[in-house]
Amino acid sequence: MASNWLILPLAIACIFTAISAEESTESKEFVLTLDHSNFTDVVSKNNFVVVEFYAPWCGHCKKLAPEYEKAASILSSHDPKIVLAKVDANEEVNKELASEHEIKGFPTLKIFRDGGKAVQEYKGPREADGIVAYLKKQSGPASAEIKSVEDAATFIDEKKVVVVGVFPKFSGEEFENYTTLAEKLRSDYEFGHTLDAKLLPRGEQSVSGPIIRLFKPFDELFIDFKDFHVDALEKFVEESSVPIVTLFNNDPSNHPFVVKFFNSPNAKAMLFLNISSEAGDSFKSKYHEVAEQYKGEGISFLLGDLEASQGAFQYFGLKEDQVPLIVIQTNDGQKYLKPNLEPDHLAPWVKEFKEGKALPYKKSEPVPEKNDEPVKVIVADNLQDIVFNSGKNVLVEFYAPWCGHCKKLAPILDEVAISYQKDADVVIGKLDATANDIPNDTFEVQGYPTLYFRTGMVKLQTKNQKKMKPQKMSSKEARQPSFHRVHRDA
Repeated sequence: MASNWLILPLAIACIFTAISAEESTESKEFVLTLDHSNFTDVVSKNNFVVVEFYAPWCGHCKKLAPEYEKAASILSSHDPKIVLAKVDANEEVNKELASEHEIKGFPTLKIFRDGGKAVQEYKGPREADGIVAYLKKQSGPASAEIKSVEDAATFIDEKKVVVVGVFPKFSGEEFENYTTLAEKLRSDYEFGHTLDAKLLPRGEQSVSGPIIRLFKPFDELFIDFKDFHVDALEKFVEESSVPIVTLFNNDPSNHPFVVKFFNSPNAKAMLFLNISSEAGDSFKSKYHEVAEQYKGEGISFLLGDLEASQGAFQYFGLKEDQVPLIVIQTNDGQKYLKPNLEPDHLAPWVKEFKEGKALPYKKSEPVPEKNDEPVKVIVADNLQDIVFNSGKNVLVEFYAPWCGHCKKLAPILDEVAISYQKDADVVIGKLDATANDIPNDTFEVQGYPTLYFRTGMVKLQTKNQKKMKPQKMSSKEARQPSFHRVHRDA
């Protein structure tokens, strides 16, 4: 009997030990946590590190977190080693690190290769299996060898841009320069190489190289190039991989080209219409002619299907009864609009824009008929009058209706406005930055709420003072309940 009492505790101990070991395995974190103190050390000691820059409050980051951790777990035994790490870029001590790597939104993922000597944007999927597949491919050779017709058929995707180098041998300056290009652009394009052009679809198959053949799902479908200087190769790939007219519809395979369109430094011409309408083909034909005419002249062209373009309509403040319409947005934020078009209007109106004769368009909510609340409503059409021409001290909140921080600030802003209600020289106002255009040469609004203060020109400016721009203040400062006086930077 005594021996049974001895066995039972041992059995229980074994069970709890097993459970504890299982919990330990489950709770192990495979994603490394980095900060300003260990970031350089970890990156410099590894050949392939993926770093997620995140903020704890970011909804997209929270959604990515379990997928990223699952991917790290799967890749923990991969050879060669792939390290997944994360940095809380919202922490004050890490903000310099985030700034160094130009982190402008969350989550941002970057790939650090060769001890951090090469840094690239992560442009892959955001779910575990996709992350794993993408990183395995990214950690392998930058260019894949094509040895058979079957290899070529598998490799050359009809919906993607694919670059293939044809060489008489896999050595020499041309091949080395091609490999350099592939390493540099591997996160954006698929690269392959072969000794035999007969294995490839499309184009002349008797060439022995060296030659670059770029396959694409638009325009002429393939194009050849023979200049093997790295800069020339890069320019060729970047320019050839952009459609003459980018199509924006519900087909996800077009998404990478739409992203490329909006990342372009060019002015952006966007024609919106119901593509399947009776006039759709005529518009497409005329628009393509215009895009061909202005190719290389600093304008990129996009054709947006009405059904897929609702977000763009909200952003630009457009209405469906204006369709067909064309919008051109320049790099300084100016927009030019021509609504209710006919196909033959396209060429002359773009010509008018190029010659500087088109008038800019401004998105604005209606100016309020009554504006007698303590916090004044500012819109694009009265911004100049209230902020710049009134001669008053003006505090402006730029907000978004959906923003939680803005909702928390609202009663405090009301309190401040009420405390200054009897002061004729002070205006407290708010502007919905999602519904009104903001002059970006004056105001830098990258998040909500953003507050600016401008001193009036009547009482606070002497003859010798220069005209002052609005001074930006932190939303944290303005959210203090005791904030009852308007601050101005010296």
